[in-house]
Amino acid sequence: MKKLLLFIAAIITISTAQSQELRIGAKAGVNFASVGGDFTDNYDGRTSFHIGGLVEIPLSEKFSIQPELLYSGQGAKSEYDNSFGDSLVIGKEKLKLDYINIPIMAKYYIIEGLSVEAGPQFGILVSAKNEYEESGFRGEISGEEDVKEFYNTLDIGFGLGTSYRLNNGVFFSARYVIGLTDITDDDDVDFGPFDIDGYKQRNRAIQLSAGFSF
Repeated sequence: MKKLLLFIAAIITISTAQSQELRIGAKAGVNFASVGGDFTDNYDGRTSFHIGGLVEIPLSEKFSIQPELLYSGQGAKSEYDNSFGDSLVIGKEKLKLDYINIPIMAKYYIIEGLSVEAGPQFGILVSAKNEYEESGFRGEISGEEDVKEFYNTLDIGFGLGTSYRLNNGVFFSARYVIGLTDITDDDDVDFGPFDIDGYKQRNRAIQLSAGFSF
């Protein structure tokens, strides 16, 4: 983790030294997040939010680097129904994975105000909870459990998007982030006679944002 933070600090320092003008701003928006990979066929998306700050560091008239620091709600939700004899159990769950994300976007301005962007994202898991509701032979039950021990602290992804900035500093952006690393902390899954190695799941999210920079 220390090496990662030093690497990010080095990129920002070098970019700042080569730039002539900085733009500092804030952004917020909606996340349409989901989890893909093993055992996620019945997963649906979780709608949440992101909020944070950014620094845009111009390197030339067309290119800039934009590090960000965002709080981001991610995860997934699912519904199920299982039969146990004559009884039917119906339930739904919501996996809430909350991260501090550090995207580092390289931006290219196609025309004034309109840019495309791409770059890595480094996420630090701060909270992981499973919220559930169930009805069946045990009656109505609901609750929330902490599942952070089952998930990796570090998540690495790659973002691709576009942004448009008005002359008054207001901007709007859309970004797709796909996870590159496994978010689970399980080495394998043991289902009786079936032992499944390489149990892997990855984050993904569509982010729509609005913000202001000056």
